Amino acid sequence: MSEVPDYESAYRDLRVRVTELLRDAGSDELERFAPATPQWRVRDIAAHLGGVCDDIAHGNMDGVGSNPWTDAQVAKRADWPIEQLLDDWAEHSTAIESSLHALHPAIGQMLADAVTHEHDIRGALASPGARDSEALVIGVDWSLPIISARLVREGSGTLRIEHEVGVEELGEGEPVTRLRADRFELARAMTGRRSRAQMEAMDWDGPLDRSALVLALDVFTPPAADLIE
Repeated sequence: MSEVPDYESAYRDLRVRVTELLRDAGSDELERFAPATPQWRVRDIAAHLGGVCDDIAHGNMDGVGSNPWTDAQVAKRADWPIEQLLDDWAEHSTAIESSLHALHPAIGQMLADAVTHEHDIRGALASPGARDSEALVIGVDWSLPIISARLVREGSGTLRIEHEVGVEELGEGEPVTRLRADRFELARAMTGRRSRAQMEAMDWDGPLDRSALVLALDVFTPPAADLIE
């Protein structure tokens, strides 16, 4: 991975992928509530994605990332036809894509959020794919240091994560715990898309194997029921 990821192309590619999925979806599928976001329909997730770009383009960043901020994005677009939703997303995404690099590294959070919702949509539509996209890699790389810092604060030792392209060492010192997982599963666990039972069933070796919630970022609550994708 380069020192500064290509946020522009990663986000554009994600938008194109999701737009194609949504254009091909039937009206009943668009009204389907996504298992990973049970309070949002598929079309509501699209509304949020477009609303983020709209708010960034217009400097509406008061309460960024909060529930009222995202709820307003969805409410504004609640009754829009899907074509209007997608055209609005394309318009505002195109307006900001070229400036994403200037927001490094904070813009990693936007990619992490967007790729999380891409797979929420894919799960609702039973259309898996793009599990090794650049957006997913960026999202994982943005999230791991947050977990590492928490391990350091808690004095939990080192978590050595072995995934499909390498090894990540989080935290510091002893004891050392090993986890084998691909980046897609890491991404879903870190963003509250895996239950505690699912996380504990991952391939752990070491003292953290009974504290698997270490994988979930603080702003997410793992679901009570397993989410199978």
